[in-house]
Amino acid sequence: MNPTMTDLARTLYESLTLDEERALYGITHATVKNCLFDGPADGESALKEASDIAVEDCDFHLRYPFWHVHGGRVTGCTLTDTCRAAIWYAADMAIESSTLGGIKALRECDRMTLTDCDVDSAEFGWLCRGVTLTDCRVKGEYPFFMTRGLHLKGVELKGKYSFQYVEDCTVTDSHLDTKDAFWHAKNVTVVDSTVKGEYLGWYSEGLTLVRCRIEGTQPLCYCKSLTLIDCEMVGCALAFENSAVTATVRGPVDSIKSPASGRIEVDSVGEIVYERAPVDGQGCEILVRKNEG
Repeated sequence: MNPTMTDLARTLYESLTLDEERALYGITHATVKNCLFDGPADGESALKEASDIAVEDCDFHLRYPFWHVHGGRVTGCTLTDTCRAAIWYAADMAIESSTLGGIKALRECDRMTLTDCDVDSAEFGWLCRGVTLTDCRVKGEYPFFMTRGLHLKGVELKGKYSFQYVEDCTVTDSHLDTKDAFWHAKNVTVVDSTVKGEYLGWYSEGLTLVRCRIEGTQPLCYCKSLTLIDCEMVGCALAFENSAVTATVRGPVDSIKSPASGRIEVDSVGEIVYERAPVDGQGCEILVRKNEG
């Protein structure tokens, strides 16, 4: 494959087509540039066990290229839909201006950053620790399952069962279009974002939403230590069932159902539903503000 040495003593692999098994296995202190990982040999695990690598403007069509990589920067690369399970058991990698396709693109990784990336991966970001996404577009059926230390800023997410069992998560300036988000999540803060979908945040603990627009039916039920600060709730029927909640809501709420405890302040509410009457001295205080005029 004729690697060359750069003036900084980094090995350079440039303009190569590589399809053999473990084509660049275990390389270190190296740059891989303008390479194509595809071909009839259909080899897997091209960069397995590599470290201190810079991968630039490459196309990956084959499976498992970045397993057990420690220390790397991936820039301007395309991981196609056939590049299955691309990044597993890796640590300390920065991925920039790249496209990540293929199922299970990121799993069991530590201290990963993604910036200006397009992700289309059904089971993206499972069981990771310390993942930061900035200005990314993410599409996935079941993203971020059981990940800890997750931070999103400026992210556009299209998902279904997103953020289940996540812990220690922050989301800012993002648009989340998803169903069943944040189920069983712990210690999550969402700020200045839109969260759209059904059954938001059920069974969560320590979920805080600040200046968010919340859309969708039956949100925020069976929650512990739920906090809403200056949020807007659109199309939110039967909210807060059996939740311990402190909330200030701007604008109307369609209906509130049987909150367990705490205090809810709202401009107006279409209906307050109790399946059984709260016991005196218990339950949740609901304050409906008087509209001016």
